[in-house]
Amino acid sequence: MGKKVRWGILSTAGIAVRRVIPAMQKSDWIEVTAIASRDRHKAEDVASALGIPKAYGSYEDLLADPEIEAIYNPLPNQLHVPWSIKAAEAGKHVLCEKPLSVTVAEAKSLLAVQERTGVIIAEGFMVRGHPQWQRARELIAAGRIGNLRSIQGVFSYFNPDPANIRNVPEYGGGSLMDIGCYPIHTSRWMFGEEPVRVMGLFDQDPQLKVDRLTSAMLEFPSGQAIFTCSMQLVYHQRMQLLGTRGRIEMVMPFTPPPDRASYILIDDGRDLAGGGICTETFPPCNQFTIQGEAFSRAVREGGSVPVPLTDAIKNMAVIEAIVRSRQSGRWEAP
Repeated sequence: MGKKVRWGILSTAGIAVRRVIPAMQKSDWIEVTAIASRDRHKAEDVASALGIPKAYGSYEDLLADPEIEAIYNPLPNQLHVPWSIKAAEAGKHVLCEKPLSVTVAEAKSLLAVQERTGVIIAEGFMVRGHPQWQRARELIAAGRIGNLRSIQGVFSYFNPDPANIRNVPEYGGGSLMDIGCYPIHTSRWMFGEEPVRVMGLFDQDPQLKVDRLTSAMLEFPSGQAIFTCSMQLVYHQRMQLLGTRGRIEMVMPFTPPPDRASYILIDDGRDLAGGGICTETFPPCNQFTIQGEAFSRAVREGGSVPVPLTDAIKNMAVIEAIVRSRQSGRWEAP
């Protein structure tokens, strides 16, 4: 068996075609062997455009292909778990796009499947491999900003299209599920803890019936995280990691362009005019390439994946608690 892991792509979803597949094809660890769509012509068109050898007119046919070792699942949220289970039961390792599921119970069902089938199932939070986040974690661990006490974040863009799956409640749509999961995930990672209680504030679109603007507070043993996410605000993202003696500002925290350098600001707080700020720059890199490679290495060599099922379940538990808080008007424990 060669070094490259042979991948199949479950659907011609936009994120797969525009971002993930071209990024994965840049890796020496990955061979994108097949793609499937319920519309065979669509699969053939994408396969032809991206140089993928095989195109299937059904997901089942792709899962039956004995050559495929790993599956990338970018289906709509409500299909993540059912098709991840089918892939695992076909003996394929599964990298599932975030959020892994639409409920905690559904996510937990994958644990037994993983145990029974012996495959790897992981959640695709591509930010985990980006050098800027790795460096932020290093700086926090080294005490560069003192004790991390507060994380503040914003993630927003404008998409009022009723036909877009992110705006369909039955498909697990809404701001919190689509992008709020990022500040939750990175806050848990930077603190290295789980929140003890959370509070959520939602603004629902009256026509679309999904949350168009959500803010949440997360109380951790070591501090607090506060974030706002929206699918009907200006395109913007920022994360501030505030410590007792300094802060780190993640300028493009979640979707830094792969063809441009990214950078973080480290501020010792000596003055408000920025006299204490130094910049650390990272060469252009593609976090989807890094993600696919990390997963492929785990398949070939063993070892852990960046976001295993146990972590994905904990993130989903926070999302669920924020939703419960919206309904109860009270703090809720994940």
